[in-house]
Amino acid sequence: MSGGGPVSGGGRDQEGSARRAARPEKIRCEACPVRCYVAEGRTGACDRYANIGGRILRTDPFTLLDRRLAAGDEIRPFLAARWDDSLASGDGIPTAIGAGTTYPDYKPAPFIISREVEGADMITVVTEAIFSYCGVKVKIDTDRHLGPEAAPVRMNGEVVGHVTTSEYGSQMLSLGGVEHLTGGSKAEGRATCAALLALCNREPVALEIDGGASVGVQAGAAPVVDGVREERMRVGCGSAAIGMFAAQWRGLVDEVVVVDDHITGVVSEHQAGKVLGWENTGIRIRGHRSTPGRYFRVAAPGSGWGGTDLEDPLDILGPWNAKKGARPGLRLLMVSTTGEHHAYYELDEALRPREKPLPEALRSSVERIAENCEPALCSVLFMGGAGGSLRAGVVQNPVSLTRSVKAGRTKVTCGGAEAYIWPGGGITLMVDVLDMPERAFGSVPTPALVAPLEFTLPRSEYERLGGHLDSIRTMEDILANGGEYGDEARAIGPPEKRKGG
Repeated sequence: MSGGGPVSGGGRDQEGSARRAARPEKIRCEACPVRCYVAEGRTGACDRYANIGGRILRTDPFTLLDRRLAAGDEIRPFLAARWDDSLASGDGIPTAIGAGTTYPDYKPAPFIISREVEGADMITVVTEAIFSYCGVKVKIDTDRHLGPEAAPVRMNGEVVGHVTTSEYGSQMLSLGGVEHLTGGSKAEGRATCAALLALCNREPVALEIDGGASVGVQAGAAPVVDGVREERMRVGCGSAAIGMFAAQWRGLVDEVVVVDDHITGVVSEHQAGKVLGWENTGIRIRGHRSTPGRYFRVAAPGSGWGGTDLEDPLDILGPWNAKKGARPGLRLLMVSTTGEHHAYYELDEALRPREKPLPEALRSSVERIAENCEPALCSVLFMGGAGGSLRAGVVQNPVSLTRSVKAGRTKVTCGGAEAYIWPGGGITLMVDVLDMPERAFGSVPTPALVAPLEFTLPRSEYERLGGHLDSIRTMEDILANGGEYGDEARAIGPPEKRKGG
């Protein structure tokens, strides 16, 4: 023993020493900042790296995309594999999935691959990047009011993002980001990382919005708002619906109001109605009149008619004006922007609307609105900043890589899916998770997300940028001999875009 302390109970000490000697030795994993000590046959905290035979290996195989495979995947060992030559010569597109990371970042990326693509000598650098600066943008196709703009979004009670500006027919959420991952409590960071990981891997997530709805979100699936599955997104705002369908209503009805949270349309006042010769009806709308036939703020946002809180659409109507065209028997159709809500009325002798059965002649126009509504879906776009020392695993002078990406000389992909690169400084990328292979993302308990990242560029450009030339390997060599973190590879077909629906 160290420290010169006395030795007592020799027999027991010898037994304890024997047990300690027989205990499997833990080895340190250097694949991420946590640097776990991992026992034989066990994985680290990330479940992505394991101690197998005294060596740290990636638990998922290195992945190549093979466009010839219609579906599914084919897993093959690196060593002694009988790979189709086309996978080595260009038909096999290398991804970073299963490749391992560059951490600690002073070393070159796990695989720097030389391959011929359509006669050109290309280099593809792959690494599983650890992102603290990352998040997702979630597009939810619904007219339902999910919550006030900037309202906190929670998972399991922890704030993981906020409601952002809505777009045409869709509500938008911004989730994640470094402030939620690392700037709050440990519980907030863990919940944020779990939400991002599930969403990026196309799994369902239950979210709650302060002052709003509970929302079930899954990439490629219909949203579930307060327990109700959404079926369709709106055809357009109320004004747009008037423009699209006014000609079909002409002669069948005297007035049409398309109720919408944002812009409610009135056909007799609308430009489309005037072009068609629509007569005045003396209708009066309670709301802020913008331009003729277009009204804002007719009701509060909600889950009723057209994304408003209306249960009875007549609540937005004021008294009818006989001097401006109102008359007994005037026919009125009120409809929402999805056609989900609709009602038909006729004015009585006191110019009060009385609900009547919807005439068959109008039914097809309501159905046409529904027909023109696209299926309601959730879209999840991963967004991250590929900066810091990650770039040092690609080239020795990191800013040269950034400049090459911005100039279009280096292509950036995530799991083989082309990424959109934001303008301005740095390499800020965004990619639809449905374009990527399933379960392409991982995490580390720092907490941070792990995403596959590939840089592809001509060999001449790589040499000009000061790349790690001594680390370049051919695809044939990689398929035959593997890499630092893996002994297994797989070829997969194109991802199926709509898995969740």
